[in-house]
Amino acid sequence: MSNILVINGPNLNLLGTREPDIYGDKSLDQINQELSDMATENGCFLETFQSNSESELVNTIQEKSQTTDYIIFNPGAFTHTSIALRDVLLAVDVPFIEVHISNIFSREEFRKNSYFSDIAQGTISGLGFKGYELALLSAIDQLSKA
Repeated sequence: MSNILVINGPNLNLLGTREPDIYGDKSLDQINQELSDMATENGCFLETFQSNSESELVNTIQEKSQTTDYIIFNPGAFTHTSIALRDVLLAVDVPFIEVHISNIFSREEFRKNSYFSDIAQGTISGLGFKGYELALLSAIDQLSKA
């Protein structure tokens, strides 16, 4: 059974109430439950983690890297700032897909730079919550071919 880890960065715990015109009206718990159900239906185990703390995200990636086959990662605002998260993803060598609910390329100029896109297996941006589902289906597909 493949193990998939979904990691969400800062402020994503506020989904459902935070700027619903940009981020939609689903809570992170609702998204996680839907992803968990999809993973189970496809014979995978899914674990989720969210933190507003860069160090907690780094520690979790390090700790889970030995038991995780794939990561789905929405770094939130750390997308544009975190060399530490980039370095840990390179260090653990677990494939990952970068996900963004909003289209970061159609927003403020500073949001157009990602420290992760060039090292990710793929990047999904601007498809709302569907981006998580597409990332999960892609991860499951890639793991089935390994």
